[in-house]
Amino acid sequence: MSGVNIPLVDLAAQQEEVDEEVQAGLKEVFAMTSFIGGPAVGVFEADYAMALSVAHCIGVGNGTDALELAMRASGVEAGGEVILPANTFIATAEAVSRIGAVPVPVDVDPVYLLMDPERAAEAVTSKTQAIVPVHLFGQTAFVEQLQPIADDCGAVIIEDAAQAQGARRNGRFAGSLGIAAGTSFYPGKNLGAAGDAGAVLTNDDDVAARVRLLGAHGSVVKYQHEAVGMNSRLDTVQAVVLNAKLARLEAWNERRWDAAARYARLLSEVSDVLLPSSAPGNEDVWHLYVVRLPASVRDGVMSALNHAGIGAGIHYPVPVHLTKAFTSLGHGEGSFPIAEQSAREILSLPIHPHITPEQQEYIAEKLQAAFTWS
Repeated sequence: MSGVNIPLVDLAAQQEEVDEEVQAGLKEVFAMTSFIGGPAVGVFEADYAMALSVAHCIGVGNGTDALELAMRASGVEAGGEVILPANTFIATAEAVSRIGAVPVPVDVDPVYLLMDPERAAEAVTSKTQAIVPVHLFGQTAFVEQLQPIADDCGAVIIEDAAQAQGARRNGRFAGSLGIAAGTSFYPGKNLGAAGDAGAVLTNDDDVAARVRLLGAHGSVVKYQHEAVGMNSRLDTVQAVVLNAKLARLEAWNERRWDAAARYARLLSEVSDVLLPSSAPGNEDVWHLYVVRLPASVRDGVMSALNHAGIGAGIHYPVPVHLTKAFTSLGHGEGSFPIAEQSAREILSLPIHPHITPEQQEYIAEKLQAAFTWS
């Protein structure tokens, strides 16, 4: 394959598939000048709520805002503690800190790299206000094991569902399992906008009303402000894009499942490469396809793949507690050994609805060769 360029996610192919609908929708938005709160926003909120079997979807500006608003609306306050996995994207912890609460990282299980319920239980204190399981890589965390822990200490479950649009656990959708969930529609997500966008999902009427209030400057009636809020709304342009892609989400996720199964076949005999698997009860949507290699060769393999035109990456190279931003938490090397070790071993291979068998065969071939050379 000469001149190879296999991106981690192919946004151009996605856009080509939805372009006609998006252009028609944008033309209508600009003709109506309905840039804030236009009809497409309400359509998307209703349709996405229905798709995930939740009562409410409230569109907001981005995924970080979604997590903050979900937590604030569910009672998380300054000085409280929020338990979260150490191997998440930093936005999960940022949302906690923006409230003035304290992120409390915990370690993850060694197989699926999801929050370990036993470690979460050990981290509970009298200040614990929320537990935030992250549905990492398109999996769903073990929320049913975390819920009793939260109930015992009077905390709430807030899901970080940014990577799991359409995923299920025991038949229930990710985003419908706690009191509320925050999700991101960053362009590279399974359901991605054409820029920043996010949403809060909840079955609780009071939480939904509170999210809408806080996301609109603490106001329901213009110039009457009941609380100190923020400006975080899903704009109509992004809703147009999301509506077009939502209609294809299930089919696109099925293509991801097929691609994951194909990788499993192609890579089954590549020595010293640990392939991902699905936890019992999970229906994963394969936001990322993450293999694990010996730490001594991981970076060399990734470099070789990149040189061969393959957009491999790492999600995520530094656990939250080891970032400079969160040194104040006081957790050094060795605090969360599974999260730290996995960060040295993981490698994300390209996966998206438009990846071809030929591209995956090329990736498998180059991975085997890169592993041999490293």
